[in-house]
Amino acid sequence: MSFSTGSPRNSWQPIMTVDTATPSYWLNWRFLVCAVCVVASMISALIVILKYEGPRNSEQGSREDGEEPAGLLYEDEVWKPCLKGIHPAWLLAFRVVAFFVLLVLVILNVAVDGGDIFYYYTQWTFTLITLYFGLGSLLSMYGCFQNHNKVGGEETYKETFDAEQGTSVKNPNASKVGKHSRSDQPRQVRQTAGLWGYIFQIVFQMNAGAVMLTDCVFWLLIVPFLETKDYDLNFFIINMHTINAVFLLVDTALNCLRFPWFRIAYFFLWTAIYVVFQWIVHACFSLWWPYPFLDLSSPFAPLWYSSVGLMHIPCFGIFVLVMKMKHSLFSKWFPRSYQCVR
Repeated sequence: MSFSTGSPRNSWQPIMTVDTATPSYWLNWRFLVCAVCVVASMISALIVILKYEGPRNSEQGSREDGEEPAGLLYEDEVWKPCLKGIHPAWLLAFRVVAFFVLLVLVILNVAVDGGDIFYYYTQWTFTLITLYFGLGSLLSMYGCFQNHNKVGGEETYKETFDAEQGTSVKNPNASKVGKHSRSDQPRQVRQTAGLWGYIFQIVFQMNAGAVMLTDCVFWLLIVPFLETKDYDLNFFIINMHTINAVFLLVDTALNCLRFPWFRIAYFFLWTAIYVVFQWIVHACFSLWWPYPFLDLSSPFAPLWYSSVGLMHIPCFGIFVLVMKMKHSLFSKWFPRSYQCVR
């Protein structure tokens, strides 16, 4: 994999330690402890998701404390920008560009190195963020189509924002309606997102944690180790571990998506599925591990697995801080235009 991981003269690949396809490799206390940790994290994640995900308890939450439930998402939040003055077409244009750039990089990676690049967590995450921008482009197209077809076009888009903020909007046809029509007119209710909107929101938060994890592990752990091996990093591998974060941060600055803490559960599930995939592959075939800390032959394997699991919290937390900083700065800089839920 010289093109994606380094120069041919200084290539490096993990060394086989033991035969992973033998029963003795799996029937031991190390794998048992690691399996318990992984399965427990998956069960805990599913419990959290079932408790908080979706708009199921929205009416109950509104009656009890007047606050929207953590898992609620409105349909327009998946495609409208966070600032009222930015037309949704600008967010659409950015997502389309990001999607095609990332897709080209994935195709080049597969063409040069083959399909076995998906043996790595990095390529899993890079593919996931590519799908995120692809789905986001489609949802933004739908949103722009909706916005364009509204009566009044751009003006209606602004009036909707004013209505959400609780300000009064002058009705140009008010003189033609009866005296009591304003009180009789039902208040417009925002429509909750559909299945694809929720999938988009979930993938957004999965990417937030996974991109931070892959880039932090690469730059803080793998790169220093490779430097000791005189390993040359080329432009392609550097780009694969930077452009994903850049595109995601720009989209975060532009979009109107929420970022509740409970969706860290999807991030844990994503990594746990990758680990289980690696276990199945190595149980069937004797292969080297793509990451040394996944090797179960080491007596420190449970410690490595626990450490990587705990890294999910600060990696996800970094993006939580990014969102808080966005809310704080944008609400000060654009107090009348900022329209994200905090």
